[in-house]
Amino acid sequence: MKAIPIAENIWWVGAIDWNAHHFHGQTFTTKRGTTYNAYLILDEKITLVDAVYGPFAEEMLQRIRSVVPVEKIDTIIVNHIEPDHSGAFPEIVKHCPKAKLYGSAKAGQGLDRYYHQPFNFFPVKTGDRLSLGKKTLQFIEIPMIHWPDSMMSYLIEDQILFSNDAFGQHYATSERFDDEVPEETLMEEVGKYYAGILWPFSHLIAQRIQELERMAIPIRMIATSHGLSWRKNPGKVIEAYKYWAANLTKKKIVVVYETMWGSTAKMARKIVEGITDAGGVIVELYDMAQSDRTDVFSQMLEAKAFIVGSSNHDSGILPNMTSFMEMLKGLHPKNRIGAAFGSYGWSGIAIQSLQNTLAAAGVEIVQPLLSVVYAPDDTQLAACYQMGKNVAELVKKG
Repeated sequence: MKAIPIAENIWWVGAIDWNAHHFHGQTFTTKRGTTYNAYLILDEKITLVDAVYGPFAEEMLQRIRSVVPVEKIDTIIVNHIEPDHSGAFPEIVKHCPKAKLYGSAKAGQGLDRYYHQPFNFFPVKTGDRLSLGKKTLQFIEIPMIHWPDSMMSYLIEDQILFSNDAFGQHYATSERFDDEVPEETLMEEVGKYYAGILWPFSHLIAQRIQELERMAIPIRMIATSHGLSWRKNPGKVIEAYKYWAANLTKKKIVVVYETMWGSTAKMARKIVEGITDAGGVIVELYDMAQSDRTDVFSQMLEAKAFIVGSSNHDSGILPNMTSFMEMLKGLHPKNRIGAAFGSYGWSGIAIQSLQNTLAAAGVEIVQPLLSVVYAPDDTQLAACYQMGKNVAELVKKG
């Protein structure tokens, strides 16, 4: 459990969670695991930037001890109080009780409510600076990206942005930087992270990136709180965030459904056939009883249109689609179009509910809902085909 140098007198002292398969309860799937990144700065004031999830405190302490005794830590930076970042703080301060903690005012309040113990805490705000000796930290508040307490810390002399949850990914690996893993895999995980966690805050992310650009701080490295940090091309992930935050889309349609006895599945496949025959549009089809919603949301991140379907079940939507639609509503996608379809027996309320939830999510409904009783006949399948073709034509028009 040794620390890993990332720059002169700066060390990664985090923890690797190879077995993390879910995050935020069961809402986010982390097939590649995750890391909890923390950083140690050696200067006149020995400084710890962030911490790790509580169960990994000893792993972090071992890494710190490979560089310096934990008792010598003078300063702790609290960029975020979510337990995967702050869980180890109570254990750390046992070893260095006089260490000063710095974070946003909201972070101080949150630490009190989470851990119910006194911390030697000092609130900071955007623009405040803290001299560590030869090095200087500057603080940048980023409230609601994605918690009220969130902030970034910028190490001026080294041009390193300790970015908190921004620009990270859930990716367990022994490597530490973007240029040490396949770029395609890395960007896939970056997209999943943005879609599953940060999408609802896109308008705020756009504002914060503009603020960073106005500050004109040179960024040589982005040291993330999860996954790989960026040293080869930090601008790549910033540009990706700008694209997603602007809710720009590609000519792409995602069709998502759940079926009971196969009727809704037949409709879905016919819709996809119509989209395919229209040409010029990428289409993805997912059965939510068989698919991982984290993967689906990542595909929806750049899609212009969503078409959703379900059979009726107990006067409502089938259970996998129910949770999927509730999460979609919470993500608040902008600049999207969509439609709903499905089959039912004695009540068609599920299909209407699908359309209502789609609209509540902020999606513009561009086709009347398409519902059939029990199983679709040839005429109804032709209508499904036409729905797919119609939506595809709208997507191509932009």
